[in-house]
Amino acid sequence: MPGTLYLVATPIGNLQDITLRALETLKGVQVIACEDTRQTAKLLQAHQIFAPMVSLHEHNERSRSEDLIERLRRGDSVALVSDGGTPLISDPGWWLAHRAIEEQLPVTSIPGPCALVAGLTLSGLPMERFVFEGFLPVKSGGRRARLEALRDETRTIVLYESPHRLLKLLGELHEVLGDVPVAVARELTKKFEEVRRGRVSELAAHFEDRPPRGEFVVVIDGCQKNAPSRDE
Repeated sequence: MPGTLYLVATPIGNLQDITLRALETLKGVQVIACEDTRQTAKLLQAHQIFAPMVSLHEHNERSRSEDLIERLRRGDSVALVSDGGTPLISDPGWWLAHRAIEEQLPVTSIPGPCALVAGLTLSGLPMERFVFEGFLPVKSGGRRARLEALRDETRTIVLYESPHRLLKLLGELHEVLGDVPVAVARELTKKFEEVRRGRVSELAAHFEDRPPRGEFVVVIDGCQKNAPSRDE
């Protein structure tokens, strides 16, 4: 019998935000594939879990995935985790999941925390329909093209952004989308969790005076032109 690949969601900040099922799974697998073993070790130590770990990141994903696929074929169960949140969402691991499904090996999800959902629910913006864009490209041309493609997007838009590019992003949003309503969330589930809501210009002014720190979820109100009624 082949083993199962478990896609295990882990805390995005607060180590208590992990499900009983996730803990049981991590204790029971033969190996845990981690984005960063040092980061995952903190979680495992906090919950007295002693399963062996291997690294699986953007630089070794394809080669390491083949090793793990072979282990699954032999009957070992494997848990895939990211540094925080739900695996595969703006994190390594898609190739491993893809290969396991391609090989018709058992794959299942152990759901839990996800930064995009936490940021969206705290934004105060419409949630009936939304689109997740992850991280924008680093190069200016690619970033501009992605934002231009969102100019007429009527759904709420969710992005991830690093602290050193947040002000740049807010400036680009103002230039391409206008002074639209936006929410910026950082340090979600942690002691210094903060959510700022307002127009793009207001948030840009706020972070000009207070240098951004932490990883950010940015939620943007969709274009109201031809937007469907909230009652539809």
